[in-house]
Amino acid sequence: MSTPTGFMEYKRELPADRDPIERIKDWEEFHLHLNDDQLRTQGARCMDCGTPYCHTGMELAGSVSGCPVNNLIPEWNNLIYRGLWREALDRLHKTNNFPEFTGRVCPAPCEGSCTVGLIGQPVTIKTIEQEIIDRGFDEGWVVPQPPKERTGKRVAVVGSGPAGLAAAAQLNKAGHLVTVYERADRIGGLLTYGIPTMKLDKGVVQRRVDLLEAEGITFVTNTEIGKDISAQDLVDQFDAVVLCGGATKARDVEMEGRELKGVHQAMDYLNGTIKSYLDSNLEDGNYISGKDKDVIVIGGGDTGTDCVATALRHGCRSVTQFGTHAKAPLERDAVNNPWPQFPNVYTLDYAHEEAKALYGDDPRAFSVLTKKFVGDENGVLKELHTVQIERTVDETGRKVYTEIPGTEKVWKADLVLIAVGFEGPENTIINQLNLEQDRRSNVKAQYGKYTTNVDKVFAAGDMRRGQSLVVWAINEGREAAREVDKYLMGSSMLP
Repeated sequence: MSTPTGFMEYKRELPADRDPIERIKDWEEFHLHLNDDQLRTQGARCMDCGTPYCHTGMELAGSVSGCPVNNLIPEWNNLIYRGLWREALDRLHKTNNFPEFTGRVCPAPCEGSCTVGLIGQPVTIKTIEQEIIDRGFDEGWVVPQPPKERTGKRVAVVGSGPAGLAAAAQLNKAGHLVTVYERADRIGGLLTYGIPTMKLDKGVVQRRVDLLEAEGITFVTNTEIGKDISAQDLVDQFDAVVLCGGATKARDVEMEGRELKGVHQAMDYLNGTIKSYLDSNLEDGNYISGKDKDVIVIGGGDTGTDCVATALRHGCRSVTQFGTHAKAPLERDAVNNPWPQFPNVYTLDYAHEEAKALYGDDPRAFSVLTKKFVGDENGVLKELHTVQIERTVDETGRKVYTEIPGTEKVWKADLVLIAVGFEGPENTIINQLNLEQDRRSNVKAQYGKYTTNVDKVFAAGDMRRGQSLVVWAINEGREAAREVDKYLMGSSMLP
């Protein structure tokens, strides 16, 4: 423990963010940094608990509690308190291949299960994690470490998102020859084309990709397995195949007016903006723009929030985000949401802070159900109709939505973005290989084993578990790599 009384002596401190009004003028990351003394003080708040729930990675009440990659959080908190940054980096890399990603985009379930949070504010774990890895790169400590020996075994990884990159990194460490296939023109999967640049600068992604390439991994872009190369040919050519293609089949809404011009899927909106920004700084115009439009986002999750932030940077006239859930309480419900569950409390995410600073209020509308879209005589969206709802849970645990009479409302809208989640993986590879699927259409592969019903073929990440967190994808990529290594070699030294 850094200091036995640190959690009582020091208050939680987070780095400041750039001013919301200023940061919506560009696409740069918005977090600032704490200095060394501030970081040491925050590390001193860690209690080094006898049972540190922060790195347990359990699933409680439908959400994760603690770190899914089991980061050794008390250890590196203590190391940075002592000024041992290089050693802290080594401990961080033991469990997490890509802390520069999770330190930026993870919702930090570790902090939700921090014991200090029982009686006060949790340790600033996520901030410390990002500072450790960023310093590691700045100091030149993070360098290519290719394996000393090669096994001669060849493994194909399909998909270059966090699961695919983690699997590739671990398999390469074991000495296998790894080729990663990506259908987009850039490596990174959702890290590149799913998360806006202000949350995760794409130079941070490319920096890690360059490192992996220097360690011996081969990356192949603009190649879709199942179309450019048949799935069976891939299985025939390699000693093992790991499917990490994600859960990219977007869920749609079926209602009157869905076909109108101006109604789009959220990922088409985000992907197009990110690609245009990377290709031409948005000068090519190859994206759906929210400029001077009344924008409505249907869906209260992270994807919807990213749409809000993107619309603000486009220069929208207004933006509103609908959620079917009720507004969360200001404090954790000790009965229905006890520690160490992830706290379901009212917060303003970065995009909501920006919209509030610009327009004066939280852009979210809670407990809202969209009923229909309405267009003009040219088939162009002009408005949508909603009703307030009440959500209850029946005796079987099923959520039931009841419309509240008299709460109907008409909203002016030029652009609607649908961000209501994902149905599962696309079926091209699944059908070609006759892979078994679970009841949610994901590739059927037992957690911890990752083997499918087809010999040599493994599945990990969102393609296996459904839409989830980046940190779960890294967890599954790492674990799948260990199982592939055991399959190829009979045993494995991978963690």
